[in-house]
Amino acid sequence: MKFSPRTGDIPVQNFIIITNKTENTRRIGVLWSGDHLFEGTVETLEMLRSKGIASPIQATLAVLAKPKIYRAVGKQIVFVTNNSTKSRADYKKKLESMGIPASVDEVFGSSYSAAIYISRILSLPPSQKTVFVLGESGIETELDSESIPHIGGTDPAYNRLIDPKDYTSIASGETLDPSVGVVLAGLDFHLNYLKLAYAFAYLQRGAKFLATNTDTTLPSAGSLFPGAGAISAPLIAMMGGERPMAFGKPSQAMMDAIEGKFRFDRKKACMVGDRLDTDIRFGIEGGLGGTLCVLTGVTISEKEWGGEDREVVPTAWVKRLGDLRG
Repeated sequence: MKFSPRTGDIPVQNFIIITNKTENTRRIGVLWSGDHLFEGTVETLEMLRSKGIASPIQATLAVLAKPKIYRAVGKQIVFVTNNSTKSRADYKKKLESMGIPASVDEVFGSSYSAAIYISRILSLPPSQKTVFVLGESGIETELDSESIPHIGGTDPAYNRLIDPKDYTSIASGETLDPSVGVVLAGLDFHLNYLKLAYAFAYLQRGAKFLATNTDTTLPSAGSLFPGAGAISAPLIAMMGGERPMAFGKPSQAMMDAIEGKFRFDRKKACMVGDRLDTDIRFGIEGGLGGTLCVLTGVTISEKEWGGEDREVVPTAWVKRLGDLRG
């Protein structure tokens, strides 16, 4: 276990946010690589849940570049992910398939983050509570969990080519739902012109513009493909450059949503992750008590955060999560 010479030890914490790549099983991260679980991962997580870390890093909030955990006994852990296509239940199954016991409440994804924000933070007129979705079932499931009405998404009625009559009906408002107050964009594998036309029409009529995350690319099969940011990009152009509020790391809207659900003390929380520009930045800009970089993912060496003038420098780092056991 190593410490940053600039900041020293992480103070005792009680809340841990962990992130791990789940967009594609071939990605590496904090907990696993492909179908290989890193040695000591399960034991380390159980140690955190039961009594914390018997070392100078008493981290309670750890954010890793994959899902995260939350538990009332010992350290509270939350698994966080930017992937909007899967629900918390889907991630629970993934964690358990890797031998990591988890509950739905231990997972916090960008879709759920958006749902929490819409239901508990965003103030909408009573007559405009419906969300128009550009995205997959993961978004719809999380909106349902917060009893938020929604349209679009995976509804087969929108998965078709636009018809000449659609132009007239959309322009006149005849086929628009007057209760729509939010357009929420996430990764949509079935995006088409009709969906974009409806989304644009709602935005022109004053709907709030939100995005689960704005990752421009999606790594898969050893290559890059369009990410969630590519779905909102056309709307940004149509809206003259207006950008949506995003809920994936490093956006602080996600941190606000996590805080809104768990009511934790940020100064007693630690972010654990493998990527400086998303995970560690997320913790630093969120004012957390500490950040821990794990060198099993995107960041592979402490040399990557350079000298004292670098903005994104973790409080501490370890070669692998299992090193926290000492």
